[in-house]
Amino acid sequence: MIFGLDGIEIGLIIVFLCLFGAILSGFPVAFAIGGAAVISFTIIAGLDAAGLLIHQAIDTSSQAYRDLVASGANPNNISVFRNPDLPRIGHAVFEQGWQTALDRNISFIVNRMNERVLAGQSIETLLAVLMFVMMGITLERSKIAEDLLTTMARVFGPMPGGLAVSVVVVGAFLAASTGIVGATVVTMGLLSLPTMLRNNYSPELATGVIAASGTLGQIIPPSIVIVLLGTLAGDLYATAQEARAASVGCTDALTYLGEPAVVSVGTLFQAAMLPGILLAMLYGLYALGYAVLNPSKAPPVLAEGGHGPVITRPDALGWFIGAPILLIGGILLAGQVGLVGSQDFTVASHSETLRVASLRTNVSPQCQEAMIELHGQAAWDRALAEQAQINESGGGDIVVDLTEEEVAAALEAKVASAPWIGPGIAILFLMGALVLTTARGVMALADPRPLLVGAVGLILLLAVDILFITPRTSAGATVLIMAIPVGIALIGLAEGAKRMAQNDLLRVVFPPLVLIVAVLGSILGGITNPTPAAALGAAGAIMLAAYRKLRDEDRSGRIIINATFAIAIMILLGANFDLRINQTNVSFETWVAYLVAAAAYMFAFFGLLFALWTLLRTHVLGPVVRETAKVTSMVFTILIGSQLLNLVVISFGGEHYIQDFLKSYDNEFTVFLIVMLVLFILGFVLDFLEIIYIVIPIVGPVIYGGTMDPKWVTIMIAVNLQTSFLTPPFGFALFYLRGVAPPSVTTGHIYRGIIPFVIIQVVGLALLWLFPGVVTIIPDLIPN
Repeated sequence: MIFGLDGIEIGLIIVFLCLFGAILSGFPVAFAIGGAAVISFTIIAGLDAAGLLIHQAIDTSSQAYRDLVASGANPNNISVFRNPDLPRIGHAVFEQGWQTALDRNISFIVNRMNERVLAGQSIETLLAVLMFVMMGITLERSKIAEDLLTTMARVFGPMPGGLAVSVVVVGAFLAASTGIVGATVVTMGLLSLPTMLRNNYSPELATGVIAASGTLGQIIPPSIVIVLLGTLAGDLYATAQEARAASVGCTDALTYLGEPAVVSVGTLFQAAMLPGILLAMLYGLYALGYAVLNPSKAPPVLAEGGHGPVITRPDALGWFIGAPILLIGGILLAGQVGLVGSQDFTVASHSETLRVASLRTNVSPQCQEAMIELHGQAAWDRALAEQAQINESGGGDIVVDLTEEEVAAALEAKVASAPWIGPGIAILFLMGALVLTTARGVMALADPRPLLVGAVGLILLLAVDILFITPRTSAGATVLIMAIPVGIALIGLAEGAKRMAQNDLLRVVFPPLVLIVAVLGSILGGITNPTPAAALGAAGAIMLAAYRKLRDEDRSGRIIINATFAIAIMILLGANFDLRINQTNVSFETWVAYLVAAAAYMFAFFGLLFALWTLLRTHVLGPVVRETAKVTSMVFTILIGSQLLNLVVISFGGEHYIQDFLKSYDNEFTVFLIVMLVLFILGFVLDFLEIIYIVIPIVGPVIYGGTMDPKWVTIMIAVNLQTSFLTPPFGFALFYLRGVAPPSVTTGHIYRGIIPFVIIQVVGLALLWLFPGVVTIIPDLIPN
């Protein structure tokens, strides 16, 4: 042994030294990782062939080992860390020779590339990375991000520390619409840093808040970090829980846990919402506190340049805060009392009673003991009682065919108990009412009669739905009945949209806000998975950017607006009509709806092509495509190189050695704390991509194989990885900011300015550790 170290320990040191040396060499990181894998394997193989790397493993043939197993110890839990007194036996780190390890690595890398890069289950999710990257770069290159910064500075600037707060708000906004850290930091550094310095802001506060706010894209959905982590977490959690179930004698994880061992990217997006908002709030509170304690270093800045009508404080409080609270609260209250709700009246021709106990009880004694320890004796006794009741009644599922009279009676009962207002009408009413109240607040002195016409139309919409629309009313008849009140409402809504466009803040914020709601709403609401939502976001960003360019040229953007309406029409028709025309009997109204939807689709597609042509003509599309290809290629090349390095660690037993070390601690929270500390330290010198693809696969089987909630574990890791973009001396956000900062801002300013925000990151992690409900509450409330 060299320096008294175990051969595997020396191998791990060689791997990490090669990795750090390759990264610091100046070569592109994507290629440096793959090179580090080849070099480290060559060095380890050479030392092993020379007989210099000896691994001291437990002698499984010794009597002491056999006695320990006979006493009931699980062989999987026996290791040199947990049982240091057992006899050892020395052997080479490559037990069958480095040639065999090399052959195995080549076959493994081919399989892994097929699974994770080319044609595996995770490739569809990874495609979301491409779409989200394109979405973010499009919004940044089209100056939409610049408009947001300028407008928010006018809104928050007059308050102490207001410019810093505006940077935090825009950082959170861009994070929810782009998720691209580099683009966000560079954009805010170019636009807001000179303004803050010109208004006597402290260089430390200015650089710190820009760098920290730019990294919110790491955690606020749609986060690329969460997409990449999610593709790993799902596999790691499922595999680790299957191994955990097997270790306690159960057949599978479903039997042992009582629920499937599944965690999806969409669920992780839900879990990340509140932590991301929490961090943004902590950043903003720090900026305000700094301004209060150091008023000369974060002075208020008078608003300048804005256009549009002046909004008084009473109007703002009444129409922008009070009215929305009343409207949303009223809809929620109506839902609670049964006035608003689903009007589905589908009745099956048979009743089917699925009788399954809450836990599987037909298990081995060893599995039973483990399940009782996990779920508690009360849960096991309840499952036994449920299973006994099922057995007494004959067991199995009961399927009873209903007579026509019973079906009719069940139908009448559903129709009679149906809520007065359907959820679709309620949502349309709420959205229309919010537009009208906001428009009233923007121009409180203007003629209110057009808005009142719109309000009458919305009220008529509810009245018609209550009086004339029943669950039995066909979709076509519903459209005809609703046509008049919708037409009246659109008169007021059109005027409301014109008035809202007079306000700088609404004109700038509303379009990307709609895009964010569409993308995140479809994911968080469980409507679709991240990949189609990312495609929607990329297409929406292209159309937004094209509209922005057309307006800069004083040209009409009507085609883009009409294409947006065409998409809305497609969504409404798809939600209310059965558009399958390949059935035996297709009604006339279905044909009409299908033709209208097809026409809307063709026009929306034409609008997208027109938007692409506009961006190509204005020299925006080319740079967007090139930058998207560059970022995406970097991500996937790092993925491949990381797999190579990971396989090198596996080939000489490094992965199992690290896992055995972690398993030697009985408390899984202690293990997780060690992993988090290691990730935090690695964040000093490694990017989040390297950590995700090199470190997480090694420690994942341990941290995902216990009782901790996988959503909480993953979000904690994501927040921790966020520090890798902030922590000196190698935080990438600091390099991005250094590249665009003026000469008067030194590296020392940036480092000193970021330290308080690194501390805020640690405080945020501590809060999530103490209050895990912040992570789990939204996924628990939203069905998946």
